[in-house]
Amino acid sequence: MGKAPDFWQARSLPAVLLLPLAGVFAILAWVRRTLYRSGLVRAAPVPVSVIVVGNISVGGSGKTPVVVWLVERLREAGFRPGIVSRGYGGKSSGAALVVPDADPAIFGDEPVLLARLTKCPVVVGADRPAAVMSLLHAHPECDVIVSDDGLQHYRLRRDVEVVVIDERTLGNRWLLPAGPLREGLWRLRSADVIVAHGDLSSHVRDYLGAVPVASMNLEGDRLVSLGMPSETRTISDFAGMRVHAVAGIGHPERFFAQLGAMGLNVVPHAFPDHHRFSAGDLAFAPGEPKILTAKDAVKCKAFAPSDAWEFPVTAQIEPIALERILEKLSHGRQAA
Repeated sequence: MGKAPDFWQARSLPAVLLLPLAGVFAILAWVRRTLYRSGLVRAAPVPVSVIVVGNISVGGSGKTPVVVWLVERLREAGFRPGIVSRGYGGKSSGAALVVPDADPAIFGDEPVLLARLTKCPVVVGADRPAAVMSLLHAHPECDVIVSDDGLQHYRLRRDVEVVVIDERTLGNRWLLPAGPLREGLWRLRSADVIVAHGDLSSHVRDYLGAVPVASMNLEGDRLVSLGMPSETRTISDFAGMRVHAVAGIGHPERFFAQLGAMGLNVVPHAFPDHHRFSAGDLAFAPGEPKILTAKDAVKCKAFAPSDAWEFPVTAQIEPIALERILEKLSHGRQAA
């Protein structure tokens, strides 16, 4: 998506003028969810357990690192996971299998990144149930599916809902198009676990009820050359240096601040979320290090200059999240 409107951050006049449309959106969203929850409209059945990792707002909240973390923990617990994703920003139609060296312009940046990082089957498709069935047809060994996003895709039956919150993405707390929310804060109470990327205010916590909350931090300490992946450096090697931080993610400020806190002299270069990078986007300040997020690096490897580096991070999530997820999966298996 492009840059989010500035008025989403405050209850200003432009946002107020859009409240009638937001009211219509709220009613339609509520009716749709109620139809599925009541059974009047049935979700498409799939033969394995499904975990949805999603959010209630437009824009990045840190879902992709959570999906990578979850796949790794599921493997450690003896599961054989697969991943389905919408493939936002890609051009593929129908359900398509994504391999680690696939073109992000065709399949989307996040699915290609997930395929590379997890080495497990990944299928993209707007129809999530069809994507699941396509994945299982190609990889019948998979016994659990992780859906990257899709919290509001109620046609996909799910056993576990993991909602990732970066409170900064909640903006003015109003629904589209007056604000950035796909569903109201009330939706958080029906999640199985909340993963909090950053602190949550008492205002948001009041909506959570008894839903367990696990805090998440994204950690990294090395840089990987985009041109020569075998070449790595530690962040401390660049301490005090002028570096250019390049990010086409939902909230690049967190990335810039993280590098700055690690002792780098950061010059920020923010692009819209899911930006389709070209060689010209990195053709500046020759010889000065350019540091990219993993999501952006996957789109720039083919043309990145020799001074471009990827900053990979891993999610560190409190144990309560995995405990809750495994508990729900265990109950699902017993019911089956």
